[in-house]
Amino acid sequence: MDWTEIFVKVNINDMDKACDICTMTVPYGFYIEDYSNLENEAQEIAHIDLIDKELIAKPRDKAIIHIYIDNENNPNDAVDFIKYQFEAQNIECEIDTGNISQEDWANNWKKYFKPTEIGEKLLILPEWESKPQTDRKILKIDPGAAFGTGTHSTTKLCLTAIEKYVKTGDKILDIGTGSGILSIASLLVGAKESLGVDIDKLAVKTAIENGRKNGFWEPEYKILCGDLAEKVTGKFDVCIANIVADVIIRLCENISDFIKPNGLFITSGIIDSRVDEVLSVLKSADFEIIETYNEKGWYCIVSKYNGGNLC
Repeated sequence: MDWTEIFVKVNINDMDKACDICTMTVPYGFYIEDYSNLENEAQEIAHIDLIDKELIAKPRDKAIIHIYIDNENNPNDAVDFIKYQFEAQNIECEIDTGNISQEDWANNWKKYFKPTEIGEKLLILPEWESKPQTDRKILKIDPGAAFGTGTHSTTKLCLTAIEKYVKTGDKILDIGTGSGILSIASLLVGAKESLGVDIDKLAVKTAIENGRKNGFWEPEYKILCGDLAEKVTGKFDVCIANIVADVIIRLCENISDFIKPNGLFITSGIIDSRVDEVLSVLKSADFEIIETYNEKGWYCIVSKYNGGNLC
């Protein structure tokens, strides 16, 4: 299978809005070149002062979003969609495309994915990297074409909330599980069992494989293919949805059917322009807002379900 790589260059101030639109085009398989904070990130992540001249020369006022779409899904439609949405949002952009083989597509982005510490307990370890010396809990991951490396702000915020709020013995429901990273993290910090759901068959396959790499199998770690919670039964201590605002709002219509009284709902994938709307819908659905996290314009909301309690 051949793939088309779409290069979308935007002003750095428009990057978050642009990424949100690109996610609507394809919910996997893109990475971002952002050199606006190069020196600080080199120091914080790599702990080095010496930076390659080629990187130093990169523009600081622009970001490049690389999107990968298999040619069977008509990449031209994706380009047209991006142009239309960007014009509607007054986002200036330059778009170019190029063909890339499946082997190159599968490996090109890996050079940007390195071991990443999350919170106080977790370390996300790409499967192809050697294990470092650490006291943290290791979460091995190979996302393949599924969303969830742990480096995107939405996933990092969810992992931070999971580390703080998931308790020993909890039952977890992870809707839109992607690579399975949030389900696996929940088990690593003490959850008794986790059920992940994704509508994408490839994501389901990837999540199952990632679970096995971390030593988790059924029944404690189970992955279903389905639309949101349509195939889910039972009640859970913590429900997690790292998706987008529109889907979270739709999910609020019946998520209470799957949360125990006083159970938690961790939601992420919410851009700052939609956070007030999501907060309002959660409150209307009888959820009490416990805490919010934010990073680079993305929000994660932790709420408690107050319904279902007997007087």
